[in-house]
Amino acid sequence: MMQNVAKAYKAQSFNTLIIHIIFILVTLSMLLPFILVIIISITDEQSLSLSGYQLIPEKISFSAYQYFFKAPQILIRAYGVTTFVTVIGTVISLLLTATLGYAISRRDYGYNRILTFFIFFTMLFNGGLVPFYILMTQWLHLGDTIFALIVPGLINPFYILIMKGFMSKIPMEIIESAKIDGAREWRIFYRIILPLSMPALATLGLFISFAYWNEWFNGLLFINNERLVPLQLLLIRSLKTLDFITSRPEFSASVISLDMSQFPQKAAKFAIAIIAGGPMLVIFPFFQRFFIKGLTVGALKG
Repeated sequence: MMQNVAKAYKAQSFNTLIIHIIFILVTLSMLLPFILVIIISITDEQSLSLSGYQLIPEKISFSAYQYFFKAPQILIRAYGVTTFVTVIGTVISLLLTATLGYAISRRDYGYNRILTFFIFFTMLFNGGLVPFYILMTQWLHLGDTIFALIVPGLINPFYILIMKGFMSKIPMEIIESAKIDGAREWRIFYRIILPLSMPALATLGLFISFAYWNEWFNGLLFINNERLVPLQLLLIRSLKTLDFITSRPEFSASVISLDMSQFPQKAAKFAIAIIAGGPMLVIFPFFQRFFIKGLTVGALKG
C-alpha cells in the first residue's frame, strides 16, 4: 500500500515538474523577444552592424534615444495628446458600450433582437474610407480637432456583444427586486449593473485603451495641427524622416550636423517601440486579474 502511494506521489511530482518546465519555456519565449528589443535599442550601432542582435551587447549606447529626445517638448506634447485621448475615449467608450450591452441583454426589452442584429450587421459591412472621411470632415466638422481622435473609436460592435454576453449572466431577479424597492432603470444600471460588470469593464477598458494608445491612422487623416499630433503618428513621421535622411547622405550633410555613418539607424527603430509601448506595459499588470474572467465569461453567450 505504501509503495503504491509513493509511486503515485512520484508520478504526480513528475507531472507537476513537466508542467512547470512547459510554462517556464512559454514564459521565456514571450519574455526574451521583449528583452532583446530593449537591449538592441541601447546597443551601439557599430556593434549591431558587426555582430548582429545579441542579448549581451558588446557596447552600450543611448544615441537612439537621444535622437528622439533632442526636442523633448514635442515628445511630451504628443504624450499628452495621446494620454488625453486614451483616458477620455476609454471612459466614454466604456459607458456607451455598457449602456448598449445592457439594453440588448434585457430579455424584456422589446427591440432586443432588432438592435442586436443592427449592431452585428455593422461588423460585416461599413461605408468605406471615403464616406468615413466625408462624415468626419464635412458633416461632423471634426477635422483638425481633438475629437477626430476620440469619436471614431467610441463604439465597437464586437465589444458590445461581449458586454451583452456578460450582462446576460446577471439574474433578472436582482433587477426585479430593485424595481420592487422603487429603483428606476438608470439607478439600477449605475448602482447595480455596472458594479457587477467590473470584470468585463476592466477587460474591455484594457482593449479600448490599447486601441486608442496605438491609433495613428485617424491622426494621419484628420490632423494637420502639429499641437494635436498623437504619439504614434509623431514616431511614425520620425521614422520616415529618419529613413529619408539616412538614404540621402547629401541631404543629411546639408541639413543635420551629424555623422550619418555613426547614426543609430537600427537601434532607433527599436527605441521607437519602447517609447511608444512603454506606458501600456506598466498599466497592463493592474488589469490582469480582471482580464481572463471578464473575457471568458463575456464570451460564453453571444
